[in-house]
Amino acid sequence: MAPLQILIVDDKPHVRSGIRMLLQGHQDWTICGEASDGIEAIRQAEKLKPDVILLDISMPKMDGLTALPQIREKSPESQIIVLTLHESLDTARVASSVGARAYITKSLINELLPALEALQRTEAGG
Repeated sequence: MAPLQILIVDDKPHVRSGIRMLLQGHQDWTICGEASDGIEAIRQAEKLKPDVILLDISMPKMDGLTALPQIREKSPESQIIVLTLHESLDTARVASSVGARAYITKSLINELLPALEALQRTEAGG
């Protein structure tokens, strides 16, 4: 099974670094790229075609909810997990309606690893 290719999208370098450190210990996952705003996320998604995109909502230039449908269009096979500080059911509903596969708040970051493992099993057909 090929490693899960993951694109990290967050405007804060220290957050991207923390997510990278959290994920890099898993031998079946590879961080294929990073982006710091929605516009860059769309470009990176189209170029890299990652398996999974971890997408923040609050970012400069273009927020994650605005970028999400465009990312889905440019990289339809990518699964998008919104990873955000926004603990809002309404925001989660909007994210889901425009194509997010999952919605995880950063306060519950420990839910990210099981979510990625579940996506990987789905990708592998198991």
